[in-house]
Amino acid sequence: MVLQLAMALTRTPSEVSDDLFAALRFEFSERELVELSSAIAWENYRARFNRTFAIESEGFSEDQFCPLLEGGDATLKQTRQDGFPLNSATLDIQKSLSDWG
Repeated sequence: MVLQLAMALTRTPSEVSDDLFAALRFEFSERELVELSSAIAWENYRARFNRTFAIESEGFSEDQFCPLLEGGDATLKQTRQDGFPLNSATLDIQKSLSDWG
């Protein structure tokens, strides 16, 4: 649910559905939702700011990411963002996460 919020706030235009907000409101207090939304918005701000000035990653987490499924789609994506194939260990982890969640 929190990842759904992060994805909704990251899209342009950002839009949080009434259903998602109601589910979040059931699980989190108003204060917690403000903090959560602020953290997501801050990371989006930093990412977009960095793109303005072509600020690149310093490589601390090179090739370290967790591919996520969007929209509840059970189909696993078979390539990384740069187009290279995911290795079998990453696919196994991704499959486990989708089965677990």
